[in-house]
Amino acid sequence: MKLAIFGASGATGLLLTERALAAGHTVSVLVRNPSAFIYRDKVRVVEGSAFAAEAVAETLAGAEAVLSALGARSPWTPGEVLERGVPVIVEAMQHAQIARIIVLGSSGALDSALDHQPSWKRWLIENLLYKTVLKYPVASQRAQYATLSSSELDWTMVMPPMLTNGPARGRYRVDGDALPNGGARIARADVADFMMQQLTATQWSRRGVYLTW
Repeated sequence: MKLAIFGASGATGLLLTERALAAGHTVSVLVRNPSAFIYRDKVRVVEGSAFAAEAVAETLAGAEAVLSALGARSPWTPGEVLERGVPVIVEAMQHAQIARIIVLGSSGALDSALDHQPSWKRWLIENLLYKTVLKYPVASQRAQYATLSSSELDWTMVMPPMLTNGPARGRYRVDGDALPNGGARIARADVADFMMQQLTATQWSRRGVYLTW
């Protein structure tokens, strides 16, 4: 399969690129600094930003599906990566008639995310995290969800809680309605594996899906 990957130079994006190459896919990536991208000799590299329509279109050329691990650069300032970049990608995909996109989101993207948690935990997260240190990342993820859900694309948004850099366990809980009770973290490696599986799966088409240990 021919894949386009956005956010390929980030921690999760590198794992997606690694897995795509290992599976024999042909990969195009959009990165700001090609010389620093460790897989630059194994993929088609486009230099540029997800805000630039021409660079996005070039990255999508010939692609059959899209993976995105774009995310906020800093939790301390209002975001723009997802707010500005995702609409550009969606428009370019629609123009190129590419339907399938799997994106990395977060468990704070929807109001229903905490429905399976105890009431005291919901209150703490909503008031001490979502309104303070996670205020801007949560807003960015909600913007991404809104853009995807209002599009005509065949999208899936994978929504984990805190990501760790440890090894994959190969087992996790999946829920389409809310974050499973007690879910607090999961390895990026497990998330990357799950995202790759969605390239040929249909269960979570045009839906968000929660993923946690």
